[in-house]
Amino acid sequence: MEQQIADIQELIKQKSSFIDRLSAEISRVIVGQKYLIERLLIGLLADGHILIEGVPGLAKTLSVRTLSDAIQTGFKRIQFTPDLLPGDLIGTQIYSAKDSRFTVRKGPIFSNLILADEINRAPAKVQSALLEAMQERQVTIGDETFKLPEPFLVLATQNPIEQEGTYPLPEAQVDRFMLKLKVTYPSPEEELEIQERMAPQRNIDVSKITSPDEIIDARKAMHQIYIDEKVKKYIVDIVCATREPQKYGIELEDLIDYGASPRASIYLNIVSRAYAFLKGRAYVTPDDVKIIGPDVLRHRIILSYEAEAEEMTSDDIIRKVFNGVEVP
Repeated sequence: MEQQIADIQELIKQKSSFIDRLSAEISRVIVGQKYLIERLLIGLLADGHILIEGVPGLAKTLSVRTLSDAIQTGFKRIQFTPDLLPGDLIGTQIYSAKDSRFTVRKGPIFSNLILADEINRAPAKVQSALLEAMQERQVTIGDETFKLPEPFLVLATQNPIEQEGTYPLPEAQVDRFMLKLKVTYPSPEEELEIQERMAPQRNIDVSKITSPDEIIDARKAMHQIYIDEKVKKYIVDIVCATREPQKYGIELEDLIDYGASPRASIYLNIVSRAYAFLKGRAYVTPDDVKIIGPDVLRHRIILSYEAEAEEMTSDDIIRKVFNGVEVP
């Protein structure tokens, strides 16, 4: 086993060489937001869609655009608005009078990195149009089905639902996002640096650091990272504790309407490996699960009316779950 882990460690060292360079290139444009940058890289490695929530002006869109600029790959930005139609997203059939037949015009979803900007400003039918693309990595237009390019990643931004003109995302769609990130305000020192860097209104050129082939190779190496059976059991206990907290001695049963689905267990396994990969380790620790767990779980727990009345958030519930489940 020790030799196997040593071999994996060497493989990770070879395949992760671009990670630090990619992170440094993004940081040339984005001040601070280390949590956001790190989670974007984890989503890229784990091949999982990301939902980024925060008030306007926190560099959500700029971070995603900078990431795409640093990768030699396709990128499309889709601005979600109340009058957006599903065809504007996935494409439609166009009738040609000259040929007397329909031809398919593909929409902007046919790219590698998709920035779904302010996704919760569009109505539910447009949000639902993303479901097949996100889950099946394919799109159906008329009676034809088209595979989406590889890699394919949806990076969606949303404003808090308390803001004017926003719609709550359907639970089925939210569950398709591997991670939900909550972006906060920068520190005073970071905001001063933002002024110095951005107030002159100059564009910072971003260099191409990596390619899709290098990312796919890194993903293959990441999936070889060792995760012990005790850590797998710990992941299962965490997810089950969101459904039946009383079995783990956690007094939350009146605060949770629905716990996390089995998709949460799968994603916790994958994302913990991706986090270990970023840290240059060939194995997953329980601390990796604890650190990345809230980003996987916060949008998969449906709170009860009692929890909302007590002004509890899903992050509060998750904190209690992690404190209540025994660590291996």
